[in-house]
Amino acid sequence: MIVWLNGTYGAGKTTTARLLKDALPARVFDSEHIGYLLRGIIGDIPHRDFKELDPWRGLTVETARQVLEYAGGTLVIPQTVLQHQYWTELADGFTKANIPLRAFTLHTDADTFRHRVEHDADEPTAKQWRLDHREDYETALDTWMRDATELIDTTHRTPDQVAAHIKALLAE
Repeated sequence: MIVWLNGTYGAGKTTTARLLKDALPARVFDSEHIGYLLRGIIGDIPHRDFKELDPWRGLTVETARQVLEYAGGTLVIPQTVLQHQYWTELADGFTKANIPLRAFTLHTDADTFRHRVEHDADEPTAKQWRLDHREDYETALDTWMRDATELIDTTHRTPDQVAAHIKALLAE
C-alpha cells in the first residue's frame, strides 16, 4: 500500500511521514530523490520543477512497485503534486501496478501556513519557494484535490495528532 501525503509546501508532510513510519509501521519514500537523480542526468532539459520531467512520474511508480515487491509493507510518500495531470498519471500507474493507494491532502489555513513556513528551522531556505506556491496549491485544492484525495485540516492539530488521525482512517 501507498499512503501519499499531498498538500502545500510546508504543510507538515515530511514530519507526518516520519511519525507514520513508526506508527503504521511503514517505510518513507521521499520521491524528491528521484528528482535529484534526474537533475543530474537530464537537468539540462528546461523545467521549473522536476515533476515536469516525464521520467519522474514513471520512476516514482516503478521505484515504489519494486520496493514494495522486494520489502512488502507500506510506503509513505510525502510529496506535493499540484498538477492534476501528473497526479492522474501517478494514481493510474499505481493502479496498473496493483498497488493500493490512499491519498491525503494536509491542509492548513493561510495564517497558520505562513506562521509555520516563517518559523521552519529544518528548511529555512525553502521559505520563499513555499510562500510563492501557496496560490498554486489553493487552485489545485479547489479544482481537483478535494475530489482526488482525503482532506485533513491540520490547522489546529499537532503532527502527532495528524499521524494518529491518518492511522485511524487507514484502519477503517
